Amino acid sequence: MSNMHATMHGLFISFEGIDGAGKSTHIAALAEAFRAQGRAVTLSREPGGTPLAEKLRALFLNDAMDPLTEALLIFAARRDHLVSVIAPALRRGDVVLCDRFTDATFAYQGAGRGFDMKLLATLEQWVQADEGLLGDPAGNQPMKPEVETVIEPHLTLWFDLPAEEAALRLAGARVPDRFEAQPVEFFRRVAQGYADRQRGHPERFARIDASQPRDAVWQAVRQLCVAKGWLA
Repeated sequence: MSNMHATMHGLFISFEGIDGAGKSTHIAALAEAFRAQGRAVTLSREPGGTPLAEKLRALFLNDAMDPLTEALLIFAARRDHLVSVIAPALRRGDVVLCDRFTDATFAYQGAGRGFDMKLLATLEQWVQADEGLLGDPAGNQPMKPEVETVIEPHLTLWFDLPAEEAALRLAGARVPDRFEAQPVEFFRRVAQGYADRQRGHPERFARIDASQPRDAVWQAVRQLCVAKGWLA
């Protein structure tokens, strides 16, 4: 989606990275920065973001299942999230800030679990097909009716933090879920998965060194949005 369509249909920014990388702090700060400029902001997360998707999140994080079931569950939650929350917010012209989106699926299920990337890409095409979801609210015309488009973020902020450092930050913070309890090697594979996604989508992916002090990370986040003309 181009900047022109960002103006017409709102702005979609996703925050990616392993738990402990500091995403939540900067999502809140960026929301305040946009609100200070008069923009409406919709905050959400994946898996989750709708009543149905939150139920699926609870299953996903706590119940044992095979990798295909895991992938289908997360894409089912994503479809409901897109239809019920993200697309309507973008049509209203909101700034949508989402804690994780599809890149997390490729990083965690694909690289981390070793699941078939081609199958994940097929699910991505099915679930995120525009099909008029981002159409003009009055006429419900798709942005580019002649081109099959996939709904994805205008900008993805990847908070890159060594797995060992993330584990130290999280130690004692809460009871780990099914993913947080994985060994460090799993999170190394996840980080490599994110790096691969960045190489495949350089136009929307920005890597941020999340091991820097919090203020330096925030300045990096803010400057990326300023450089794109979204913040003054």
